[in-house]
Amino acid sequence: MNREEKYDIVIVGGGPNGTALAAYLAKSGLSVCVLEERPECGGACENTEPVPGVRIDPHATYMYSGAAPGFDQLELWKYGFRMDWRTILDIDPADLEARKQFGSLTTDGVVPMTDKDILGWATITGMFSETPFSRELLRAIFWCPPHPPEVEVTADNIPYMQVYKQYAPDIWTEELLDMTMFELMDEYLDTEPFKVMQAGIAWYSGAAPHWEGVAIPSLGGALNMHYAQITPPRGGMHAFFHSIIRCAIAHGAVFRTCCPVDEIIIRDGRAVGVRLRDDAAWGGKTIWANKAVVSGVDIQQTFLKLIGPRHMDVSFLQRIKDISLKGGSIYVSHFLFREPPRYRPKFKERQGLIADGIWYPCDSREIYYEHLMDIDGKKGSPSISPERVLWVSCGSKMNIPDACRIPGYTLVSPFYVVVPPPEYHVEGPDAIDKDKWDAYMLEAYSQVVENLEPPNLVAHWSNPPWESEFRNVGLIAGSWCGTRHCKDQLWTERPLPELSRYRTPIDGLYLCNQTAGHPGGLCLMAIPYNLMHMLIEDGIVEPGDWWYPSPWYIPEEKKISAIPRR
Repeated sequence: MNREEKYDIVIVGGGPNGTALAAYLAKSGLSVCVLEERPECGGACENTEPVPGVRIDPHATYMYSGAAPGFDQLELWKYGFRMDWRTILDIDPADLEARKQFGSLTTDGVVPMTDKDILGWATITGMFSETPFSRELLRAIFWCPPHPPEVEVTADNIPYMQVYKQYAPDIWTEELLDMTMFELMDEYLDTEPFKVMQAGIAWYSGAAPHWEGVAIPSLGGALNMHYAQITPPRGGMHAFFHSIIRCAIAHGAVFRTCCPVDEIIIRDGRAVGVRLRDDAAWGGKTIWANKAVVSGVDIQQTFLKLIGPRHMDVSFLQRIKDISLKGGSIYVSHFLFREPPRYRPKFKERQGLIADGIWYPCDSREIYYEHLMDIDGKKGSPSISPERVLWVSCGSKMNIPDACRIPGYTLVSPFYVVVPPPEYHVEGPDAIDKDKWDAYMLEAYSQVVENLEPPNLVAHWSNPPWESEFRNVGLIAGSWCGTRHCKDQLWTERPLPELSRYRTPIDGLYLCNQTAGHPGGLCLMAIPYNLMHMLIEDGIVEPGDWWYPSPWYIPEEKKISAIPRR
């Protein structure tokens, strides 16, 4: 029988957020224990091998964290992280001119981008300015903790507004704070298909382009995908995760897998440890935390299950229950072919680019709104025809050799379609007819490419939203965004105003899950980095000279500043 253990910090959940925080804390000299329910850590940054020689990403597949301070702060290259860092800023202008012809895919064929599309997109994202500011803009949107509650949020202190003031004063206007991304694009871009394509990327990546007041966060979701030139790390997102867990372990963090937590122990209003479930694969069922407990699982499970009503105000718990998940879920498909898919003749400009991602159909925003109505209005199985549903194919992963090691075969993975969250499906979370939906996804894909039928189609795997939730319990609503990214659930409001800075009403309990803090979604290493500011303010951690805070961070009154004294 193992004896009870004590650590400075106990982290519940070994996904990318909990593990990155463990790396930050362990590098700062604290003793850290991470408890993971599944046999392997990694959460949504997982690979699975449905048949020998084929590895698919059920969830995270692209590097949305290209602007993260964590790459240099945690020195992930020392722990196996490898990536071809060809960011959008490195594109040769001549190459850019050629790529304009690939354009946006519509039901009538390819619509090339115009000079105004390219120049306008580069202007609002800071890609090709005299002083490029894409990284600064992304960090201001996502890798920056919300302001303290005593600070009134205004156009003069919202971080991304200050970036525009500094680098692109012609763009800055207070109207940005009330705009939708569609309105912003209408001002700066030209062709409707290009706008719809960028809107689709934003929708799948965070704040939706039709929501008022989040034009720049929505733009940031799309820019996150472009920033690393839509290039996954070598070995995929699971290899990225491996570098983080190696970093954490190298600095002394302890990881316990097959160790589900049954309860976060609260004494006198303070979190002091956790109690493992009886079937946990660790003898000592109680693990104590000298300094803090951090929940890396979803917000509703944290408060409704791991803590329970006896420690919380009834009205607060009701607000937790009422948090909206209506941002949509994702139905994920993966296709294995004997021969690479062939574009239909009207998309001949794309021949030879099966490895590239596809957004389709980008005819007009009416298609986007029709799809949206299916999700937010009807909330059932798809009623929009497969010819008009907006989807994305992430390509063939030819730049990741380990993705498909069967000679001569081609893997197209993942293929995404936004669907209603299972929690809101009108017929219940189990109403999905998987065979019917799989056929629907294949029909949608066939609008662009040929030769999708057997025997060329060897295998078709998929995971509907409810399977995503079952596999990764942090993916509530079956997507990586979980809760909405609209104005009333963003930054100082996310997911509730009193929780936006990762603290909770319980002393010593902090939040570190994409559903439970800013920014949420795919901005890996953002929540741990932002949370570090709070842990420093509370005197829990004192990092070394390698640490630097966000330049837009404002310390809370009567707290320790996270800005180092040099």
